[in-house]
Amino acid sequence: MTVVTDVPDSPRAARRPRSGPPALRWIRANLFSSIPNAIITLVLLAVLAKALIGFLQWGIANAIWITHGNDSSACKAVRGLGACWAVIPEKYRFILFGTYPFDEQWRPALSVLLFIALFYLSTRRSWWRRELVYVWIGALALISVLMWGGVFGLSFVSQDRWGGLPVTLILATFGLSFGFPLGIVVALGRRSKLPAIRSLCVLYVELIRGVPLVSLLFMASVMFPLFMPGGFNIDKLLRAQIAIILFAGAYLAEVIRGGLQAVPRGQHEAADALGLSYWRKNRLTILPQAIRHVIPPLVNTFIAFFKDTSLVLIIGIFDLLTTAKTAIIDPAWQQFSVEVYIFVAMIYFAFCFAMSRYSRSLEAHGAGR
Repeated sequence: MTVVTDVPDSPRAARRPRSGPPALRWIRANLFSSIPNAIITLVLLAVLAKALIGFLQWGIANAIWITHGNDSSACKAVRGLGACWAVIPEKYRFILFGTYPFDEQWRPALSVLLFIALFYLSTRRSWWRRELVYVWIGALALISVLMWGGVFGLSFVSQDRWGGLPVTLILATFGLSFGFPLGIVVALGRRSKLPAIRSLCVLYVELIRGVPLVSLLFMASVMFPLFMPGGFNIDKLLRAQIAIILFAGAYLAEVIRGGLQAVPRGQHEAADALGLSYWRKNRLTILPQAIRHVIPPLVNTFIAFFKDTSLVLIIGIFDLLTTAKTAIIDPAWQQFSVEVYIFVAMIYFAFCFAMSRYSRSLEAHGAGR
């Protein structure tokens, strides 16, 4: 009997190099496996190299990094040839914190650090216990004290003076923190056997998903106060927060409902056989599996809503992007908006990339179980 070994599974496998360093083998197999692939690779490398060289010349070699005071004459001298990064140290405090009192800006800065610390602790599986809830409650209470003030010798700062990165983090954090459980309840309601509950959840989802977030923010800012009793007014930031929570809940409900449908019917029957109640069955058996199935679309929705907080501009709330736009109204720096937008884009990218990487680790952990 003849034993045949090392039979390639495909023509591509047959062409795969079998010697050399792993990196070189990967390059040969994926970038230069054929003449057309090699041509495309070389063309793309040439385009990328030209773009990179141009950016390095503009952003580093010919750039202006520091100016004296509010003088932008040095930047104007190299306009079109080099970047003016000096606008960032000149305007960064307004970009990050808006019109918050200058001498008190350590308070929103500390609030941002507390938010980042909370996000970090929440990603550590060793902290996934009841104490984490108390940490969140305590940290959010401390952030409220820092932002508002009025106690412990801190001067009071109204929400009209809030702006920049803290507002973006507040809207995104509270929007997703309350929108996620709302989405779970609505997703379960859409699968309910009670017609009234199912119809109410379907109406909510279709109504919210049928209009853009801009219209909800406009309704919350302009129309909602008209239905309130005289003398009763809800803060503009809170109204925007409620609109974002409702919008996030509707979209997350559909994502979670897809995960619920992916859970095998046998899991429901096994939980029923153990005598678990409806809520215990979903909390211990069904929802963990459903959420594990939809981690990528969930994180995609989180990232989208984090960026959609910039839409609060239309109701006069100064989020990070709005403060960046306002910062370059100054005639001395008005010509250097590209550098400011790149700075803001890097902040957005840092948070969104962190969420994306964390979702990949969750997927890997779930696949290994």
